[in-house]
Amino acid sequence: MSDTVTEVPYGSEPEGFIEPVSMEDDPTELFVGDRGVLDADVRRVLVQLLRRRFITAERSPRQWRTLLDHQAVIESRLHDLFVRLVVDHDRGIAYKRQVRSEELDVPVLLKDDAYSRAETLVLVHLRTVFQRERGAGERSARVDADELEQTVLTYFDVASGDAAPRREIRRAVERLAREGILEEESEDRYRITPLVEIVLSVEKLAELKAWLKEQETQQ
Repeated sequence: MSDTVTEVPYGSEPEGFIEPVSMEDDPTELFVGDRGVLDADVRRVLVQLLRRRFITAERSPRQWRTLLDHQAVIESRLHDLFVRLVVDHDRGIAYKRQVRSEELDVPVLLKDDAYSRAETLVLVHLRTVFQRERGAGERSARVDADELEQTVLTYFDVASGDAAPRREIRRAVERLAREGILEEESEDRYRITPLVEIVLSVEKLAELKAWLKEQETQQ
């Protein structure tokens, strides 16, 4: 018995050799004209990595699991944008860094969003407390808003009745809370998260402390 091949008359093939599929019949298409290949959950993680500074296992366990399950493809998409993915498994933190190269002309996508003076001072205190508590064997580090404010105020030239520095410090605390570096557990009581170690390395902390000490001697 011989195999037979049925020839399709020239010109009778569907256009592009593929029958068009409506969006309703194509579950991989998330919107009209969608040419993406990633699942919806993976796309959401990719967007969050671009929008936010961090993704953490503690605050976003579902996104964290999706990130780990699809890390290779997410890294590939970020690398296409000259952005590097950093996954810290020990701390349960993922974040991005701009690729920079002296050999390659790299367009900069990620702009450095510098911290203000008040935010930097708050970070130094938080990092110091976090390092001290961890060194003492504590699993968590916490700080009171009043203690934090009074400590940071010592670096300001505060005139009597001047409320501006206090407002700056409160805004700094609010920003760091939005970024997940601080978590309010009760009124005016905050837990310092491991993100503070990512934002301020031990080397950077020592550098800033030296700078603050120098500022004190000049006053």
